[in-house]
Amino acid sequence: MLQQQPPGPTPRFPNLLMRFRRNPLLFLTQAAREYGDVVRLKFGPRELILLNHPDDIQAMFVTNQKILAKSVVLQRSKRLLGNGLLTSEGEQHMRQRRLVQPAFHRKRIAGYAEVMAGYAAEMREQWQPNQVFDVHAEMMRLTLRIVAKTLFDADVERDAQAVGEALEHLLNRFNVMILPFAELIERLPLASNRRVQASIHYLDQLMFRVIEERRRDQRDHGDLLSMLLLAQDTEGDGTGMDNQQVRDEAITLFLAGHETTANALSWTWYLLSQHPAIAERWYRELDEVLAGRVPTMDDVQNLSYTRMILAESIRMYPPAWIIGREALAEYQVGDYVFPAGIGLTVSPFVVHHDERWYPNAYQFNPERWTAEQIAQRPKWSYIPFGGGSRICIGEQFAWMEGILLLATLGQRWRLKLVPEHPVALQPVITLRPRHGIKMVAVAR
Repeated sequence: MLQQQPPGPTPRFPNLLMRFRRNPLLFLTQAAREYGDVVRLKFGPRELILLNHPDDIQAMFVTNQKILAKSVVLQRSKRLLGNGLLTSEGEQHMRQRRLVQPAFHRKRIAGYAEVMAGYAAEMREQWQPNQVFDVHAEMMRLTLRIVAKTLFDADVERDAQAVGEALEHLLNRFNVMILPFAELIERLPLASNRRVQASIHYLDQLMFRVIEERRRDQRDHGDLLSMLLLAQDTEGDGTGMDNQQVRDEAITLFLAGHETTANALSWTWYLLSQHPAIAERWYRELDEVLAGRVPTMDDVQNLSYTRMILAESIRMYPPAWIIGREALAEYQVGDYVFPAGIGLTVSPFVVHHDERWYPNAYQFNPERWTAEQIAQRPKWSYIPFGGGSRICIGEQFAWMEGILLLATLGQRWRLKLVPEHPVALQPVITLRPRHGIKMVAVAR
C-alpha cells in the first residue's frame, strides 16, 4: 500500500529552518540517521525530501531525470550565472552540453596539464621555509590563475584580487538564495545587493570584452573559450552560441573550476597534515614516480596513491555538499508518492559518511579506493560530481588538476597545521574551511 508521508523531524517553523541554517551538515546527517533513507523536511511552506540510499539517488540522477528540474536555489541563481550548463533545462541543456563537451575531450584537456603543473611549480618556488600562510587562500589563487589561463588564455595575476573579490560576492549570494524569502531580500536596498550587482557588472565587462576580441581574431587559442566560440551544434540546427550564451557558460565554468578544486585541495592538505604516516607513503610515491621532475599528463595514471588520497579527501569533504531537484510530475520513492513540485535533495556529505558503505566513515583512509574496495560498494554511494546527464562536465579536468597540483607542490613541501588554528566546516554553495587553514611550509 502506498503511503503519503515519510518520517521526519517535527515541522516547527522557523525552528527547523534555524537548526538547518545553524549547522546544515549536522542537521542532515542526524535526520538521515534518525529517520532513514527517505526523510521529510518541512520548512514552513517549503517541503523537501532527503534521499539517502544509492538506489534512490540513481533513480533521481538517471532513471527519473526527465521529470526533474534543477532546485529552486539554482533556478534563482540564473540571475547570477545566466542560462549556462548549471542552470539550463531540457532541450536547452542538451544542446549546450553538446556544444561544450568538445572542450573537455581528453586530447583537449591534456593540453592544460602543462599549465597546471607549471603554475604549481611557480607557486612552490615562491614559498619559503617556515612561512605561515592560509593554504585555502593559496589554493584559491592558484586555481584562479589556472582557470583563467585554460578558459581565456589569460594570466590574471595582476587582476587576481579584483576577480577573486567579484567571484566571492557571487558565491556569498548563494547563502541568501536558500532562504524562503530570497526574492524579497534581493530587492531591498542593501549594501550586499549593491556589491553583487557591481560584481556581475565587472565580470560581464571583462568577459564580453574578451569574447568580442576573440570574435574579431577567430584563431583557436587552445583554450576553453576558443572551443565555445568555434562550437557548432551539428546534431541540432548547426548554429553556435551567441555572445550572451558564451558568457553564461564561461562564468559558470569560471566559478565551478576555481572554487571547487581549491576547496578539495585545501582539505587534502589539512588531512595529510593530520596523518603523517599516509603523507610519508605519499612522498615516497612522488619521489619514485617523478624522480624530481615536474609531473606531466602521462604521470597522472601512475600517481595512483595520490589519486586515492584525493578521492578520500573528496569523500570526507565533498565540495558540492548538497544537490537538489524539483519534481515536474508525480514522483514515487518506494512506498511514497509525492506531488509535482516537491523538492528532492541529496547530500553527498551525508551519503559519503554512511557507515553502511564506509565503515569508520569519519576516519581518513585512502585504502578505501583500491579496486577491491570500490567494487564492494554501490556505485551511487560516491557522488561528488553528481550523476546522469548532468554529471559535472569538468570531472576529468578536476581529477587531473587536483593530482598534478598536489604532486607538484608535494615534491618540494610538507605543510603542517599551525597549532591551535581552528578548522571548521562552512557549507555555503561549496564546502569551505570557515576560518581558512593556516599552515607552515616545511621544506622536504
